[in-house]
Amino acid sequence: MKIDRLIGILSILLQQEKVTAPYLAEKFEVSRRTIIRDVEALCKAGIPIVTAQGREGGISIIDGYRVDRTLLTSREMQSILTGLKSLDSVSGSNKYQQLMDKLSVKQGLILAADSHIAIDLSSFYKEALAPKIELILSAAEERRLIGFDYVSPRGEGRRKIEPYVLIFQWSSWYVWGYCLDRQDYRLFKLHRMTRLCETGETFSPRDYPPYDPSPEKVFPAAIQATALFEPSMKWRLMEEYGPESFEETGNGRLLFTCGFTDVESLFGWLLSFGPTVELLEPEELRPRFRELVRDIIKKYNGDV
Repeated sequence: MKIDRLIGILSILLQQEKVTAPYLAEKFEVSRRTIIRDVEALCKAGIPIVTAQGREGGISIIDGYRVDRTLLTSREMQSILTGLKSLDSVSGSNKYQQLMDKLSVKQGLILAADSHIAIDLSSFYKEALAPKIELILSAAEERRLIGFDYVSPRGEGRRKIEPYVLIFQWSSWYVWGYCLDRQDYRLFKLHRMTRLCETGETFSPRDYPPYDPSPEKVFPAAIQATALFEPSMKWRLMEEYGPESFEETGNGRLLFTCGFTDVESLFGWLLSFGPTVELLEPEELRPRFRELVRDIIKKYNGDV
């Protein structure tokens, strides 16, 4: 991808006094013309790059601009490269490993085999996920609209969006962009997408607000719920909402409080705990939850 190549070229220029266009073209497996365009893009971005013709010519950064690599410790560089390598777990290739190799022009920056950090961003649906990530990234970079069928608690429908940010959050992948159907910014989970494709249309980037990853912003709470859990469910509450979400009572049970976006999300989550939980508040939802449980019992008793 172009952004990967630009980062790689800039890194090489910061670490080497001068390089040639053929050298960079061979390094990044692109044409010399592409390297020239990349250098022009870096110049437009404010990087003071100079080129010189002739036997002693080449591409370099103006003296005084170079960043001393000692600003990054070995551990810091290891962390950066580990993060890059983790992207290969969803890309289905080793292109980010190749980017690491290009960034590590001189010995001492290559990620060691005995690194103490390993990150896997893939999932059980890796084969279906990787192509979606690649398509969305390409569309976001080239400013192309994407369309897809989307399944949500409110039903299923076709969406068309301007993709801006690809996000890994809450153990899942999302795309954040401007939805042309809702005329607002929305977050879409990749696993809920089918028939994802580029529409063939381009868009002019909006002056969009920065993405706010806080749960209260992305999923504003409409219901404040309080529930009482058996001690055996402590591990799930800690894993899903953290130890601050509950307090232990005198008999060992766990008093849990949290906000939920809608009744369906709350009820579905509570049902996953079976008989180990009791909904306390909102009190007006207790009869509705009781009726839901009765309907489930009727179904398994054979009553319609």
